[in-house]
Amino acid sequence: MKTKKALPFRVELIRQLKRKRTLVALILVIALPLIVVTAVKFGPSADDRAGGGGGGFGDGDLDLVGLATSGGWNFALTMMFFASGFLLLILVAMFMGDTVASEASWSTLRYLLIAPVPRRRLLSIKLAVALLLSFVSIVVLVGFSYLVGLFAFGSGNLSTPTAGVFSNSEALWRMTIISVYIFITLLFAAGIAFLLSVLTDVPLGAVGGAVVIVIVSNILDAIDALGDLRQWLPTDYGAAWIGALNREIDWTGMSRGVAYSVVSFIIFITIAYLRFDRKDITS
Repeated sequence: MKTKKALPFRVELIRQLKRKRTLVALILVIALPLIVVTAVKFGPSADDRAGGGGGGFGDGDLDLVGLATSGGWNFALTMMFFASGFLLLILVAMFMGDTVASEASWSTLRYLLIAPVPRRRLLSIKLAVALLLSFVSIVVLVGFSYLVGLFAFGSGNLSTPTAGVFSNSEALWRMTIISVYIFITLLFAAGIAFLLSVLTDVPLGAVGGAVVIVIVSNILDAIDALGDLRQWLPTDYGAAWIGALNREIDWTGMSRGVAYSVVSFIIFITIAYLRFDRKDITS
């Protein structure tokens, strides 16, 4: 006779989907392309672009932002460019940092463990759900941005500053690479947020702590005086996905970014598991 597993993945996923912060995250990823396309279509400089004026968003210049209004693919790519630096960081930190700390703040963590749910299974299920929601946020952003761009700017092929125009099938492949890579680079922040969620009973502290650490890492990465030391920062490779827009994909920077992000994520998650094994659950 099979025993029913405590805290099934489906149950935890439904619990998290019903939370207000999940709804807020969905609203944010949907709102970004809508706000941008509204500003482009009805902003003060819209007439200048229609009359051939340049120097602004989607003005046709050979850069990501300049090509944003050339079609759905380019608009989706530009939204990823805008969101990867901060919005997606916030969402990933929120999903990961709110996992265990929220249960502790609600004083429900000990009751989950009494259920009984083995500690490592509890962490594993919560980790898996948080990662899934983080990845889904990226997919929704890309998919919805493409639809908005398709409706607003037409079905033009993906145009890039370095490789010209890609077919729709190639554009889908390149956007998939970029989306997966951005998700992997965010594992650095995800690991920190998850570890802090185990260490504290304050969800906001876990989320904010992860965001601050990533921001500090980005600041250090911008200091030229550090020289080659910056290459040891996982955030140094955050923009390496640009290599996916070359005619021949440049995997060098992305390979390093994946390696550093995955290794740091494994380290943080391992520490979180070891710490949670020995933690006194009082709330």
